[in-house]
Amino acid sequence: MLALRLGRRTHLMAQLRRLLVAAASAGVGFLLLCTLGWAMGHPAGSTVRLLWCLIPLAATVQFAVAVARADPILRPRAGLSAVGLGPARLTALAATSTAVSCALGSALALLFFLHLRGDLTGMPFDGEAAKLLAADQPLPLGAVLTLLAVVPVLATAATALALRSRGGADRGPVREPVPGAGQEPVGESGAGPGTDLASAAPVPHPAPAPGGLPWGVALTAAGLAVETYASRGGADSALPLPGHFGGSPAGVLAGWSMTALGLALAGPGITHLCGWLLQILRPGAIRLLAGRTLMAEARRIGRPLGVLCAVLSGVLAANSLYGPGDERPFGPLTALGAALVIGCTAATLLTATLEARQVRASTTRTLRLAGAPAALVRTAAAVRATTVLAVFTPLTWAVASLAAIPLSG
Repeated sequence: MLALRLGRRTHLMAQLRRLLVAAASAGVGFLLLCTLGWAMGHPAGSTVRLLWCLIPLAATVQFAVAVARADPILRPRAGLSAVGLGPARLTALAATSTAVSCALGSALALLFFLHLRGDLTGMPFDGEAAKLLAADQPLPLGAVLTLLAVVPVLATAATALALRSRGGADRGPVREPVPGAGQEPVGESGAGPGTDLASAAPVPHPAPAPGGLPWGVALTAAGLAVETYASRGGADSALPLPGHFGGSPAGVLAGWSMTALGLALAGPGITHLCGWLLQILRPGAIRLLAGRTLMAEARRIGRPLGVLCAVLSGVLAANSLYGPGDERPFGPLTALGAALVIGCTAATLLTATLEARQVRASTTRTLRLAGAPAALVRTAAAVRATTVLAVFTPLTWAVASLAAIPLSG
């Protein structure tokens, strides 16, 4: 009840993010139920379809964790510890909020699934997929409840683990060292609107580079090699997509999964490298501010950037196999799964970016107290975004091209 009361008083954007988590949970739950309906009429291909549901499931869980990390419930407030709302209790409240959102989505998925089967009437599209979803057979209650509980259980467990592992270190606004934020007050240091921020204070030490970049590069290369080797297999090892996408060996899916994991591991290191590149060759105040900010936020936004890079490279690789006049073998379930994966990864990156903005809010206030113009922060943000795009866009294209070569051959 406390989680619901706090949730009702949160900001509109936080409520919108929770609704998006519920929508993603509904989409994955519907895919799982459709897999069950297909298995009731075609038991031979049920395992293949269930395996393909793991990709949107992982993207949804990642999005739910990102939303929980940015939840205003986790912000420390004065007096909460005195009433028993310490870090552990706040983590439990955030996990409960995630469970409620995902459970709502699973309930909506069940209603829509029963509606398409024809079990619920009175609305448009009654029983439109009755034959496909084996409406002539009774649904196994245990299997339905188990599949609907997958997303809430995994998302709640992942949220609790992620919030517990960070130990409350970054739950509230953290004063990160940035150039131009001096130790002395504005009146004593003499920093004003016309002061050069690069000389207003000593240059702070940059954030340490996150680990995982060598392992991520090695895993990405290994995944591309596995895709190349597996693409030589015949039709006996095919792992078709649910929408009649045939001829994709199981090893190709395993190789792409390794590539995605490698890019996720390498993402923080690449983001930290972007910040370092901004500061070479005598940087000014804007490049120094943008670079140090990227280096400080590399762990927070780097992993979502790597995952989005992997997803977009997979989409580009799959799209390059067909010409504009070819008949697309994508069915509605494949389109739903692809929309879930792309939407959840993009929303995860956006949520992580908003969380990083909240964390550096105190730094922005310090810069303005030091006399920094408002355009400085906006220009630094534009420089950060441009640098990230300049590095990750060719990386995405390169991975997509290398992945498409064995598939097209």
